[in-house]
Amino acid sequence: MDISVFVPGHITGFFNIENNVNPLKNGSCGAGFLVNRGVLTDISSSDTLEIEVNQGDYTVINEVLKILNIEKPVKITQDIQLPIGAGFGTSASSALGLAIGLNEFFNLGYNLEKCGQIAHRAEINLGSGLGDVIAQMGRGVVLRTKAGAPGIGEIKSFVNEKLVVATKTFGEIDTASIIQDPDYKKIISDAGLELKNRFVENPSIGNFLDFSFEFSKKTNLMSDEVSDLIDYFNSLDDILGSSMAMLGNTVFAFAYNEDVFKNLNIEGLDIYELNNIGIKYDKH
Repeated sequence: MDISVFVPGHITGFFNIENNVNPLKNGSCGAGFLVNRGVLTDISSSDTLEIEVNQGDYTVINEVLKILNIEKPVKITQDIQLPIGAGFGTSASSALGLAIGLNEFFNLGYNLEKCGQIAHRAEINLGSGLGDVIAQMGRGVVLRTKAGAPGIGEIKSFVNEKLVVATKTFGEIDTASIIQDPDYKKIISDAGLELKNRFVENPSIGNFLDFSFEFSKKTNLMSDEVSDLIDYFNSLDDILGSSMAMLGNTVFAFAYNEDVFKNLNIEGLDIYELNNIGIKYDKH
C-alpha cells in the first residue's frame, strides 16, 4: 500500500498571537493564503524505518512519530516544494501530511480533525508555527477567526478568485525567536488583532493585501531588501498588492496574469497560483 498526501503551503499576511497553556488552544488568528505548491508526503511499506526528505532535516517528522508513538517499519518520503524557513508554512505542511498519511497507513482510526491536532501539537512543541496547520485545512484565502488547532480554532475560506502569486525569498527567519520574544509578541498581537477585526467586517483580496502591507510596516519586521521590493511591486499598476510573508524574509505579490511577473525579469522570482483546492490525498 502506498499513501500520498499533498498539503499546500500557507503564507500569512497578518496575525495576532494567542498563547494558552493548552497546546491545542495555543495559536494565532489572522489571514493568509494557500499556494499550489507545498509538501508531498509518501508513506509506503518497508522492512525498516526509512526517512527521505529532499531538503531540511527530520525534526518535524521525528516529532510527529514521537506524538503518535510509532516505531514500526515504514518508508516516509517528503518532497518539500517550497523554501524552508521562509514563511511558507512548510513545517506545518510536513507535519499535517505525515499525520494524515500515517493515520491511513496504520489504520489508527483518527479523523482529519484529529490528524490536524497532532500536526498542530508538533508545531507548538517545536515553536515552528502557530496557525499554519488549521489554515491548511482550508482553501484559497483563509481567515483564522479563532485560535487553536483544527476542531478548536475556527477558519473561513474565500475561494472565488483565480489569482497568480509571485514570491521572492531573501533568506530564512527563525520563527521561534520572534513568536517567543515578549516585545515582538506584543507588537504583533496589537497590530494583528486590530487588522483582523477590520478584515472580518469587509473581507476582500484588496483589503487582505492592504492590511498585510500595513501589518508589515507596523511590526517593523521587514529587511531593507524586502521593503524595497514591496515598494516596487506596489508602484506597478498591474500588480494588485504586495507584502511580507509572516514570518519569513520573503515578499509576495498578487496579480491576475503571470505575464505581469514574467515581464519584470526579476531574478529568483517564483510564480504560483492561489490554491482553491486544499489538501489532496491518494491511496494506491
